[in-house]
Amino acid sequence: MKFVKILFILTVVFIYSCADKNIVKEDDMKYTDTAKDYPVAEKQITTANIHGIELADEYAWLKDKNAENNPGIMDLIKKENEYTKKVLKNNVGLEKKLYDEIISKIDESDVSLPVQIDEYYYYSRDVKGEQYPVYCRKYKNLEAEEEVLLDMNELAKDKDFLELGVYKISPDHKYLAYSLDDEGNERYTLYIKYLSIGTLFPETFENVEDLEWAETNNTFFYTTVNESYRSDKVIRHVLGTKTTSDRVMYTEADESFYVWIEKTRDRKYLFIGTANKNTSEYHYLKSDDPMSFFDLMQPRKKEVEYYPDHRGDSFYILTNADKSFNFKVAKVKDSFPYKDKWETYIPHRAETYIDDIELFRDHIVVSEISEGKRTIRTLEYASLQGKEIKFTDKCYTVYPGTNAMFDTDKFRYVYESMTTPYSIVEYDMNTGEKKYLKQQKVMGGFDMTKYHSELVYALAGDGEKIPVSLVYRRDKFAYDGTNPILLEGYGAYGDFNDPSFSVSRLSLLDRGFVVGIAHVRGGLEKGKKWHLGGMLYNKKNTFSDFISCVEYLIEKKYASKDKFMITGASAGGMLIGAVLNERPDLFKAAVLEVPFLDVLNTMLDPTLSATVTEYDEWGDPNDKGYFDYILSYCPYQNIKAQNYPDVFVLAGLNDTRVSYWEPLKWISRLRDRKTDDNTSIINMNVAGHGGSSGRYDYYKEVAMKFAWILKESGIDD
Repeated sequence: MKFVKILFILTVVFIYSCADKNIVKEDDMKYTDTAKDYPVAEKQITTANIHGIELADEYAWLKDKNAENNPGIMDLIKKENEYTKKVLKNNVGLEKKLYDEIISKIDESDVSLPVQIDEYYYYSRDVKGEQYPVYCRKYKNLEAEEEVLLDMNELAKDKDFLELGVYKISPDHKYLAYSLDDEGNERYTLYIKYLSIGTLFPETFENVEDLEWAETNNTFFYTTVNESYRSDKVIRHVLGTKTTSDRVMYTEADESFYVWIEKTRDRKYLFIGTANKNTSEYHYLKSDDPMSFFDLMQPRKKEVEYYPDHRGDSFYILTNADKSFNFKVAKVKDSFPYKDKWETYIPHRAETYIDDIELFRDHIVVSEISEGKRTIRTLEYASLQGKEIKFTDKCYTVYPGTNAMFDTDKFRYVYESMTTPYSIVEYDMNTGEKKYLKQQKVMGGFDMTKYHSELVYALAGDGEKIPVSLVYRRDKFAYDGTNPILLEGYGAYGDFNDPSFSVSRLSLLDRGFVVGIAHVRGGLEKGKKWHLGGMLYNKKNTFSDFISCVEYLIEKKYASKDKFMITGASAGGMLIGAVLNERPDLFKAAVLEVPFLDVLNTMLDPTLSATVTEYDEWGDPNDKGYFDYILSYCPYQNIKAQNYPDVFVLAGLNDTRVSYWEPLKWISRLRDRKTDDNTSIINMNVAGHGGSSGRYDYYKEVAMKFAWILKESGIDD
C-alpha cells in the first residue's frame, strides 16, 4: 500500500459558517466594527533584515509556544472570544434551529459495520446523548454476547477534549493497545489493556504516534514524536518488561522526514517507513521474528518515493522511480529486494495517477485518479486483467474501506457523492457483484433525488481546465445569479479534495445554497502534474485558479458577488487569505479555518513542526528566490489598505499544525489596515487542528457558523 503519513496534511476538511456584521443589540442599535468594539492588539514592532529586505512585524509578540502562561496573550484571546460571542448574540435562535435540524437527521444510536478479524467481529456504536463512540467486539458470530473493549464516554468524563489515536488489537486478540490525547495538542499517551480481565498494564508510553504488533503477540513496535512534533523514533517493547528496557530500533535524523510503523495485510512483514514530501525509504523485518533487526530495502534517493506491500514471496512496490511521476508498480523477490532487481509490474501512465494498491491472496486492487475522478480496478496477478468498478455520479469519491483479511475474494470500499450518503460496498472480485452492506442513515425522509450534483470546468488564465464540483437542491436553484453560494478550496500537498456527502450541508442546500469545491492546482485531482502545478514557484496558480472558478460561477449565473461565500481550512485557509488580498471585491464573506496565514515567518523558523518538512512544498526562504516568492503571496505580509469582506476565523489554542498565533496576528493586522467597517471575528477554542472532539459539540459549532453564513446571504431562518 501507499502509506504517506505527513502530519501537516489535513485528511478531513470541515465546512464552517461565518458571523453576521449587522447584529442588533439590546438597545436596537447596529453592532458593527464601526464602534471599534473589537479587541485591539498592542503593537510591539519587531524588525528583521533578511536577504537585504527589512521585515517589520508589529504582532510578533503574540508568538509564544507557552501561550497559556502568557497573561497578555491569554487576555487578548479571551477578549476575542467574548467579542465573537457578542457579535453572534443575535444568531442564537437560528443556531439552535440549525442544531436541532442537523441532529434530527443523524442516527444518534448508529452502529458501525462489523469488521471480521479471524474469529472476532469488531465494531463501534454510538449512544444517544453521548459524545463519543463505544468500541466493542463479538466472538464467532454477530448474535454472540457483546464485549465492550473501550468506552470513550467513560474515559472522557470531566474532560473538555478527548481523541483516540492508536487502536490496535494483538494478533491473538488478548490485548488492546490504545492511545489518548486529552488536550488537542496531538500528544498521545499509550495504554495496553488486558482484555480478558479488563485491566491495564502498569506501563504507559508518552508521545506515541503509531504502533504495530509483532506476530508473537507479546511484542510491539511504536513510534514517538519529539519536541517539534515530528515522529522520529521506532521503539520495541516486550510485554511484562519496564519501558526503560525498551530498545530504540530506528532514529530518523533528517528533520524533514517523519517515521511510521506498519504491517502487511498478509502479516508476514513489519515495515518502518520514513518520508518527507517527495522522498521515502523503508526497512523491513519478518513479523514473527521481532527480536531481530530491520533491514534496509532501498536507500533513499531525493525525489524518489516507494511504498511496498507483500504477497507470497515478493514485495509489490508503488513507486515513482525511473521518472514515473504518476507512479507505477514494481515487483521484486523478498529475499533480494534491491533496486536493480525491481521489475515493472504495472507500467506508468502519463494520464492516470496510481494512488494506492491493496494486496489480497488472488487479486491486486489498484486505486487511480484521472481528470478529477477516482477509479478502482481489481486485477488478477498473473494476467493483470480484471474489472473497473463503475460509478454514475458526476461528483463522487471512492476509496478502499477496512479490509483486514488477506485470504478473501471480497473487497470492501467506501462510496459517497455530494448527493449519496456514505456507503460501504462489498465487491466480489471474481464475479463483479456489488452488495451494499451499510449506508449512512439520513433521518427525516431524506430524498436524494431532490438534489443535483455536477462537475463543471473553469478556464484558468493559462488555459488549464479547473474542475469544480457543485451540489444544489433542484427546486431551489435557478441560473439567474440569485442563489447564495459557498465555495471551498484547498490545493496543497497533492491532496484530493474529495466531493463527499454531508448531513449538515443539507441545511444550506434546503435554503437555496449552492455548495461547491474548486479543485485547484496543488491537489491531486488531475494527477501528479496537478500537484506540481501548485507548489513551490507555481504556488500562485492555486490562488489564480480559485479566482477563475469564482469568476466562472458568477459568469454562468450560479451566484453573484453579493452572495458569494468562500471557505478553506489549514493550507486552504492560506488560499482564502491570498485571494482576499488579491480580489476582495468578488466575495461577500469568508471563513478561514485553522488557517496557515503567516507563511513566511513560519517557514523562517526551523524549530516549528510545520517548517523543515514543508520546504519541499513551499520552498526554503533561506534561499532568496523562495524568500521573494513567498513574500509576494504570503497572506499576512500582503494585507492591504483596501476594503475586505466580512471574515470569520476559527483557530485552536493547542493546534500543533497551524499555531494559534498565525490567525491571531492576521486578524489583528487585517483590522488595523483595512478601510471598511465590515465584521472580522475570530473564535479560539482549546482544541487542536480538528476542532471539538465530541460529536454534539462539533455540530454546535457547525450550527453557529452556518447561522452566520445564512445571515450573510440574507436568510434569517
